[in-house]
Parts: sequence; C-alpha cells; structure tokens
Amino acid sequence: MPADDRDQQERMKSTDLCLSSRGAEVVLATSSDEKYPPENIIDGNSETFWTTTGMFPQEFVISFHKCVKISKLTIQCYLVRSLRIEKSLSKDPADFEVCTEKDLQYTEGALQTEEFSLPEFQATYLRFIIKSAFDHFVSVHTVMAEGVAENL
Repeated sequence: MPADDRDQQERMKSTDLCLSSRGAEVVLATSSDEKYPPENIIDGNSETFWTTTGMFPQEFVISFHKCVKISKLTIQCYLVRSLRIEKSLSKDPADFEVCTEKDLQYTEGALQTEEFSLPEFQATYLRFIIKSAFDHFVSVHTVMAEGVAENL
C-alpha cells in the first residue's frame, strides 16, 4: 500500500474525539467545583469527574474547534435520570438541534454507561443537558464521541 493511502486511511480511522488531548474543550458548564472541574469529563479517565451543584437542568458544552463526523456517543455518569444531547454546526455554541433524549436506568453503586448509536452526524459542538436526576447531585465521568475529524 502506498504511503499516501496509509496516511489517508489513518486520518479516516475512527477515534474518540472527546478528549482534551485531541483538542476537545469544555466551553460551558452550569456548575463548578474546583475539586471536580468540567475538564475531567474529557481527560479520558473514568476515575475523575465533574459534579453538579444541585438544581436541574444542568448542562455542559464540548467544543471540537473543527467539524467532526460522529457515529457513536457514550457517556459514563452517576445518578442521571434524564439526558438530552444536542449538536451544533455553528462557528459559536448556538443553534443547537436535538440528537437524542433518553431516560437512564438507576444503577445502585455503579456508573451508568449509556451508549448512543446514532446515524452519523456532523458537529462542531455537543451540548449535554441533564434534565433530571435520581438525587440532588450527579457526576459525569467521561463522554466519548467515536468518529473522524473532517478536513475542511
């Protein structure tokens, strides 16, 4: 296989786009606790997490700083009852459209791992809205977006 073909194939390989090491950034979070910052959501470590500080809905927005093509989303969280995920293709975090909405199952003493296999879509931003919870506080440990970065 010629080197150019291998390079193209490597660029097209599906990867986790929601990692700070890949350039993703949490640009908004409605709660803040210095011990559990929102950046923990995209550090690739399920041992670290962001926690809400009460009252719902709560939300956070992840920026990719470029257009990405996403085929699957996974979230690891705790005590989330109802979640809505929205996408935007705007230059700024605006004009969001609903991707999916789901009521999650309660898992006593264990992380909720929820996988969303969606029709492939493009986004520059993802917004996660925690509409309700099983308790006064929730934690979000990781968000994974499987897909490829677009060459624009």
